[in-house]
Amino acid sequence: MMKRNTWQREAVRTELSRAEGFVSAQGLHSALHTSGSPIGLATVYRALADLALEGDADSLQSPDGESLYRACSTTEHHHHLICRNCGLTVEIEVAAIENWATEEAAKHGFTEAAHVIDIFGLCAACTALASARTTP
Repeated sequence: MMKRNTWQREAVRTELSRAEGFVSAQGLHSALHTSGSPIGLATVYRALADLALEGDADSLQSPDGESLYRACSTTEHHHHLICRNCGLTVEIEVAAIENWATEEAAKHGFTEAAHVIDIFGLCAACTALASARTTP
């Protein structure tokens, strides 16, 4: 069931589309307040959950356990590479991951396997920056 489009929901959708990479509900709420929006944090959480449920936003859990969101570029099943430092996000090819997941599930007697795979690491720019800091 699609929720009606309120000004609050549209404000969250617009701000989410401006974010680079994944952002937390608190981060999005802060950005909205900085731009003058009176929207409440609970409303931001609800709007993000609805957008993710409807396929308009990607949702994942960070390595720290925090829920993160970004405007979804596709409604098809996909996976991400995500920089732990700057949040750069790259959608990766699905076929190899799908084959691996199906094979692993079958190897252990599982059928109808579903999965969520997001890979966290450092992008090339952040790796170079980290290297420059540690090199004397």
